[in-house]
Amino acid sequence: MGRLASRMADLGTETAFDVLARTRVLEAQGKRVLHLEIGEPDFPTPPHVVEAGIRALRDGATKYGPPAGLGQLREAVCERVLQDVGVRASPDEVVITPGAKPILFFAILATVGPGDEVLCPDPGFPIYESVVRFAGAKAVPVPLRPDLGYALDVDAAERLVTSKTRLIIFNSPGNPTGGMVAPRELERIGALAQRHDLWVIADEIYGRIHYEEQHTSLAALPGMRERVVLADGFSKAYAMTGWRLGYGVFPRALVEPVTRLVINSNSCTAAFVQLAGLAALRGPQEPVERMVAEYRRRRDLVVSALRATPGIRCALPQGAFYAFPDVRQLPLPASALATHLLEEHGVATLSGTAFGPGGDGHLRISYVSAPEVLEEALRRIRAAAEALVERA
Repeated sequence: MGRLASRMADLGTETAFDVLARTRVLEAQGKRVLHLEIGEPDFPTPPHVVEAGIRALRDGATKYGPPAGLGQLREAVCERVLQDVGVRASPDEVVITPGAKPILFFAILATVGPGDEVLCPDPGFPIYESVVRFAGAKAVPVPLRPDLGYALDVDAAERLVTSKTRLIIFNSPGNPTGGMVAPRELERIGALAQRHDLWVIADEIYGRIHYEEQHTSLAALPGMRERVVLADGFSKAYAMTGWRLGYGVFPRALVEPVTRLVINSNSCTAAFVQLAGLAALRGPQEPVERMVAEYRRRRDLVVSALRATPGIRCALPQGAFYAFPDVRQLPLPASALATHLLEEHGVATLSGTAFGPGGDGHLRISYVSAPEVLEEALRRIRAAAEALVERA
């Protein structure tokens, strides 16, 4: 039997999918599990988007397409990012991929290699660190500042920059915290990147899901377009997780290398899926607005209930659809608490440590489920917390 390549030891995974698999086992045994672990909108894909995909299939959009994506979708991406966040780009600076993860993967592979260092948010989306290590580089965790909307601690980042640093990755609105980086902190991140001549990946997959504050893109700030990769996609805003459709707005110098990576991996993105994405971007946006309004109501429900639960404190998320409660006052570590909630109370959550050491003492709760599911899950969490406090 052959051996695996050594680099496979550097490639991680997403704990959310591991926990989801565990819940499926419990459900197969007859246990009812309430899902707060997975970040997948419970809304259907908007009907006009589905119809556009079906029509494209019937019209024969089933052949190879341009590796970087259909021209009309790349144009629509430019229109959307200009309208939403003021980023000016031309279609030849856009690359379409099957999901937003390939944008992260290809951008990292194109900019760093063995011996390089990458500043990654801690806590942060685990795929960042996983792909950085796979590329042979070193992931350097940068703490987030809860007092600044979970922005990167730029002072800490400055201390962590070395002659080997090549790239900064950050995420706003953020997973797992639900935080948003304020314009002033974005300016500081941009200044850091310019001062040390660094690439930046701005992961904006939750950019359409924000509440009290407007989302601002680092790529829109003066002097940043030539060094920022804006990564986004359709999964979250348009409830298109299974369609697998994402895009990157790249500095011109990275377009050709990234397109070459596309050619060497997936060749192109399915044309009928891209045409569905075109309908999403250019069609009515009311489904997105209704979904965000509903998430805001669910956020308020979740945060209010968590704040009323003994031993739990919870900041108010400003974007995405995650709460990140602090459970350090309870007598169980967060990882043990997540296991206890799943196995004893039928509530699936994620330990904050699934997103890095900086998540210690927290849970990530996804509020994409229906309100009645959330209410029952929150009752179970409160009952579990009260029992733990009473026994302590």
